[in-house]
Amino acid sequence: MEPLTGIGKIDRERIAAIIRGTKGTISVGEAAGILNVASTDVAKMFSRWTKKGWMSRVRRGLYIPVPLESRTADVPLEDPWLIAERLFAPCYIGGWSAAEYLDLTEQIFSTVMVMTVQKPRDRSPKIKDIGFMLRTVSEKAMFGLKPVWRGQVKIPVSDPTRTILDMLSNPIFGGGIRSTKDMFINYLRSKNKNLEQLIEYAQRLGNGAVFKRLGFLLEMIAPDETETIDQCRLRLTAGNAKLDVTLSADRLITRWRLWVPENWKRLKQVD
Repeated sequence: MEPLTGIGKIDRERIAAIIRGTKGTISVGEAAGILNVASTDVAKMFSRWTKKGWMSRVRRGLYIPVPLESRTADVPLEDPWLIAERLFAPCYIGGWSAAEYLDLTEQIFSTVMVMTVQKPRDRSPKIKDIGFMLRTVSEKAMFGLKPVWRGQVKIPVSDPTRTILDMLSNPIFGGGIRSTKDMFINYLRSKNKNLEQLIEYAQRLGNGAVFKRLGFLLEMIAPDETETIDQCRLRLTAGNAKLDVTLSADRLITRWRLWVPENWKRLKQVD
């Protein structure tokens, strides 16, 4: 562990001013504006403060302050969502991370799911021992979001319906189709259930596979939702999709144009 060492009065005042003027994360450019000095000089200050243990480097040019009560500079990320918003905006927290926040699952995922307009080369970065899973979405797909305050920063998070939609679009966002199904069941049992909105969101997203998976799952777990099931049937697109692209699928449910694993064949229907 890197121990903390003392710093002088001027450095303390500068650090205090920077912390007051920022929100959780600190860039060299922001600090330069606050202190009214050149970025090159600030970069040197941060290098010195990092060596002394008063700043912790997240990425090149981005830092977080080390809490006064800390005995070491090797501090973990207190809130990975702040880092996600800072590094990957425009973005939102979605998939399993949103599901955890919305109490749609009791599973604990160690990786933070981030939907971003950016096209990062590394889609699975690890920052200070926290893993991120990045998926690119179009700007027009940035809907169905709500702001969540984390400290002084508003972080966009997918609302319950959009969270389910993303998982139906690609079950990997829910950790696979089995956990996606469990989260969908919890959604159907929750006060946030809104199947009319789910159909509306799915139309807006324009992913035909969503209606195939949604109709199939509803017939399996909520067959009384006949109106929504009929809406899915009306919106089926040509071609066959897979229930989960990561699983082998040897059974075609022609009713839904959906390939499913043999052990998922539990529908009481004629296909």
